[in-house]
Amino acid sequence: MAQEGPIKMGVLEDQSGDFAVATIGKVHGIELAAEEINAAGGIAGRPLELVTYDTQSDNRRYQEFMRRVLQRDKVDVVFAGFSSASREAYRPIVDQFKGLAFYNNQYEGGVCDANMIVTGAVPEQQFSTLIPYMMEKYGKNVYTIAADYNFGQISAEWVRDIVKENGGTMAGEEFVPLGVSQFSQTIQNIQQAKPDFLVTLLVGTAQASYYEQAASANVGLPMASSVNVGQGYEHKRFQPPSLANMYVTTNWIEEVDNPASKAFVEKWRAKFPDEPYINQEAENSYIAVYLYKQMVERAKSTDHDAIRKVIAEGDVCMDAPEGRVCIDPKSQHMSHTIYLAKVGEDHSISFPKVWDDIKPYWLGDVGCDLTKENPEAQYTPSDNPMKSGG
Repeated sequence: MAQEGPIKMGVLEDQSGDFAVATIGKVHGIELAAEEINAAGGIAGRPLELVTYDTQSDNRRYQEFMRRVLQRDKVDVVFAGFSSASREAYRPIVDQFKGLAFYNNQYEGGVCDANMIVTGAVPEQQFSTLIPYMMEKYGKNVYTIAADYNFGQISAEWVRDIVKENGGTMAGEEFVPLGVSQFSQTIQNIQQAKPDFLVTLLVGTAQASYYEQAASANVGLPMASSVNVGQGYEHKRFQPPSLANMYVTTNWIEEVDNPASKAFVEKWRAKFPDEPYINQEAENSYIAVYLYKQMVERAKSTDHDAIRKVIAEGDVCMDAPEGRVCIDPKSQHMSHTIYLAKVGEDHSISFPKVWDDIKPYWLGDVGCDLTKENPEAQYTPSDNPMKSGG
């Protein structure tokens, strides 16, 4: 590689604010991987240098710091963002400056943008497994409560479509503004609707108040989620049995019991002994650093076009704590092992089902192919190239 000096990685993650409980681990995962990589000689012989800013769960800070790392700090790559609102706040800036950003978060899916690489799980990996399982086990009448922004709205659309495809009905849907922490009316609405189970897509510290309030009101319904436990480790933060009978599809949590996972947890605890929990976003962020290393070394460059050519070969893969993962060249999203985590009465975790190698197929199916074009768009089930005849 012609360049000399360090490879600079911008890290824009919430170390304070409403989402920090779920995102501190992302920063730690990046730090752990960078330390290991540097101890082993760096990336193509160049040290990895982190340029870190606390975005404080504030979308304006994401925009400010994204401009700063791309224009002033001249980073080679950026790892950024927890909420989908923060990602959509900074993504136009990444596109404007032709940057490269990794989004290492579970999300509502649909981003078809060659300037983005996504290592988090998406709806066809989480809901296409979870919702049919729950309907078969508990019944076909479903109620969704979701955070009222793009993540919750689009995720709820996925749930609605999958429920309908499987012959079910929606007993109700409710969208809750971020920051809301009082749920007495929502609880009454759920109790009146009498669903077979509840899909909870609540985000942030405030909305997590729902679980203890629902337990106090004896709601007693089975719950399904793509975000809880795997991100905010509510089963550790709240008293049993407030999360009892919750089922979560996650690509990794610290309870996953295999040798690679145990070894990962052990070395994490050695570096961060006070970490309250190692969540799926922490693992996503850790492996993303190694995937970036592989891309740069194979491209013999940090140039984005050269990296895209490597991704287009279709074999950017690695053995991760969760299992084998690969980057899909059409969407630049990642395949995952999906674990169905069940929270017991005592908040212990069991895994009634595991799905191996679930690919992020949906974007490719609706016409996203980043090996051929770069629309820099986000698609949804009701708004995609197949729907518009594109």
